[in-house]
Amino acid sequence: MQATAYTYDAETRTGSVLLDDGTPVPFDAPAFDAGGLRLLRPGQRVRIERDGTKVTLVTLQTF
Repeated sequence: MQATAYTYDAETRTGSVLLDDGTPVPFDAPAFDAGGLRLLRPGQRVRIERDGTKVTLVTLQTF
């Protein structure tokens, strides 16, 4: 599923993304760490995976 990075706190490695319908969805440090990213900037297009309502992976969207 694709989303757009909305917020990100580099200290806690947590933040939120916006789904294409504008719904904000928070993610925690394990979801960020699973994607292998070092930094995330608001506005970046990302790919997420979810288990129900919980985000389990945040990584950059590649085309």
